[in-house]
Amino acid sequence: MTILDHKIDFAVVLSVTKANPNGDPLNGNRPRQNYDGHGEISDVSLKRKIRNRLQDEGESIFVQSNDRKIDDFKSLRERAEGNIALQEILKSKNSSSDEFAAIACEQWIDVRSFGQVFAFKGTGKGTGVSVGVRGPVSIHTATSVDPIDITSMQITKSVNSEPGKEKGSDTMGMKHRADFGVYIFHGSINTQLAEKTRFTNEDAQKIKKALVTLFENDTSAARPDGSMEVHKVFWWEHNSKLGQYSSAKVHRLLDIKKHKPEPKEFKDYAIELGELDNLKVEIIDGL
Repeated sequence: MTILDHKIDFAVVLSVTKANPNGDPLNGNRPRQNYDGHGEISDVSLKRKIRNRLQDEGESIFVQSNDRKIDDFKSLRERAEGNIALQEILKSKNSSSDEFAAIACEQWIDVRSFGQVFAFKGTGKGTGVSVGVRGPVSIHTATSVDPIDITSMQITKSVNSEPGKEKGSDTMGMKHRADFGVYIFHGSINTQLAEKTRFTNEDAQKIKKALVTLFENDTSAARPDGSMEVHKVFWWEHNSKLGQYSSAKVHRLLDIKKHKPEPKEFKDYAIELGELDNLKVEIIDGL
C-alpha cells in the first residue's frame, strides 16, 4: 500500500432535524451552542462517529466506545497489551517510543489517522511508555450556518428505579433537541504526518467513505433514525505533498446561504462553491 503522497482537504455539509447532535454535559446536555447561538458538534464527537463507521467496515480500532466493543478488554492499556509486540515493549527496561508508535499505527487505523497518547506505567521491571502519536487527519468543530432553536420538554418514567418505592422525583427529567440546523465542518490530511504514521492512500479512501455514511448505525434516543443526515461531502486532492493552496483558502471556497428568512429544511439553503486553478473537487452526495 502506498503512503499518502498528496495533501487532501475536505468539507461535510449535514443537517439536524429534531435531534440533539452533541449534548453539552456542562449545560444540562442541551445541544452545544457558541456565544452567537450557532449550534456546534465537537471534533471529538465527529471522530467518534468516524471510528464507529470504520469499525463497522471491519477495521481495527484502538479507541472503542464501551457500547460497541468487539473484544473483552476493559481499558486502553489492556487493548495495547493484547498486541504481543507492544506487551514486550511495556515489559522491557529499554522500551523504544518510536517502535511502540510504529507498531500501534500499523495495528489500528484510528491511531495512524487521528493519533493517540499512550501513557502507561511499567509492569514489573518495565519502565512503561509515554508516547504521543500525531495523526495526519485533522477535523474542525462542526458549526451551524445559522443560530439554532432549542426545544426542551419534560419527560417522565413509568416505572420505579428501585423496588418497593413509590414514584419519586427521579421519574422526572428533561430532553432537549435542536429543531433544525444545517451544519458544516472542514478537515484536512497532512502528508508529513502521514509519512510518520504510515497512513496510506487506501486509508484516505476509507475516511472519505466514513464521512459519507457518518450517521449510519448511529441511532439513539437523542438522534432517531433520519434526524441526522449527510448531504454533501467535498473532497479536494492536491497534486503535491504540501498542496497548491492553504487549507484555509480551500475551505473558504464553500459557502452556504439561506434563501428563505426562516429555513426549515435543507432545500431552503443554497450551496455556492468557488474554484482554484488546478485544484479539482469531488462532490459526493450523502446516502
